[in-house]
Amino acid sequence: MNSERWNEVDAYIEAKLIGYDEALEAALRASADAGLPPIAVTPAQGKLLHLLARVHGAGRILEVGTLGGYSTIWLARALPPGGALVTLELDERYAAVARANVERAGLGERVELRVGPALDSLRALAAEGAEPFDLVFIDADKQSTPEYYEQALALTRAGGLIVVDNVVRGGALADAASEDAGAQGMRRFHDALAAEERAQATTIQTVGGKGYDGFAIALVTEAQQP
Repeated sequence: MNSERWNEVDAYIEAKLIGYDEALEAALRASADAGLPPIAVTPAQGKLLHLLARVHGAGRILEVGTLGGYSTIWLARALPPGGALVTLELDERYAAVARANVERAGLGERVELRVGPALDSLRALAAEGAEPFDLVFIDADKQSTPEYYEQALALTRAGGLIVVDNVVRGGALADAASEDAGAQGMRRFHDALAAEERAQATTIQTVGGKGYDGFAIALVTEAQQP
């Protein structure tokens, strides 16, 4: 098995189970035209996020790492009437592309986009006394993921989900000597998962259009006490 076959399988899944969606395709085109890196979740992964949010009945969603808003659209479409999504992006140029993509998809009223360092934005949400989130998706700089996870725990209700992307790093997760800062960040993140008594978690390896990687999912069993 190789990446060519993985891509073929992804294409088959997309054709059979997802189909063409103009708003999502437009978001990808606009992101590419603006020179954003092609690192958004795949359509199959986007639909997985959408289904997780729907199954979980998520009315409040937090996303760490907006990029061009592709995953934002998938998640925001899962919200019930009156639901809300807060998404955090460091780069104002990326944020501008994402805002346009979200508006084009008709989701502007559901999505609040905050620009700045994610840790600052997460701490600001806590300081504001933000209502707890039902689902958190973390897909930002990998070396800082342990810190994002720690802050997300404080913002997630008991029974909420935290989903983290790109945690396997092509297998480098298992290499203690890896010089990849992202892999070392994900090793520290797994240390945090293992030590955390307020959540139950697992990690799943994946292959597909984004190569060999994986995602982690944590169920928050106990909300942080104020």
